[in-house]
Amino acid sequence: MRRFGFPLVLGLCGCAVLLSLGVWQLQRLETKEARLAEIAAKIGADPVAVPDRPDPARDAYLPVTAAGRLTGDEALVLTSRRDDGPGFRVIAVLETDEGRRLLLDRGFLRENARDTPRQTASVAVTGNLLWPDEVDGFTPAPDLGRNLWFARDLPALAAALNTEPVLIVARGPTGDGIVPWPPDTAGIANNHLGYAVQWFGLATVWAGMTLLYLWRIRRRPSDGAA
Repeated sequence: MRRFGFPLVLGLCGCAVLLSLGVWQLQRLETKEARLAEIAAKIGADPVAVPDRPDPARDAYLPVTAAGRLTGDEALVLTSRRDDGPGFRVIAVLETDEGRRLLLDRGFLRENARDTPRQTASVAVTGNLLWPDEVDGFTPAPDLGRNLWFARDLPALAAALNTEPVLIVARGPTGDGIVPWPPDTAGIANNHLGYAVQWFGLATVWAGMTLLYLWRIRRRPSDGAA
């Protein structure tokens, strides 16, 4: 029986570790699903006025309304949509009736419509506040000469367009053929179920390999055999 001791302990410990990782991912899945439900409920809530001092942690996805004038200043953020192909998010300056300058994500503009003139009219907007997390060490710097951006970098956009670092993502049309692209939970990664399946699968494989190894040890002649 001593021949089985170490392989058996190793097999049991490995299975325990892998199973615990799978359970941990299921716990994270439950937490993530609760958070996604909370975000979805917040996105669809009744809109309010834009707070004087929005807080990214407290006010992310907050539904808001704002009225004012599109100044014509804007930034084009390179992106693409599955059904529409390449294009841009149009980040415009909204000068509100209260005298604030805010950023307004009007939505998606096809690449071939880039040079189409856009309105500088008065608008009333319903949308959600958002602080996108799209910038990392690989994000290229914006090409200001071509007004081409590669991420919704809120501080940089606010500095370039002379606005508050506050972004409203429009829920409905704002004209000029721009397709609204409001926030939702579909773009928030939730891969924990897949990770859990992987860990449980590895635990099954580990258990199978352990049993196979023990079977081979059992069939092996003992050291005292003739």
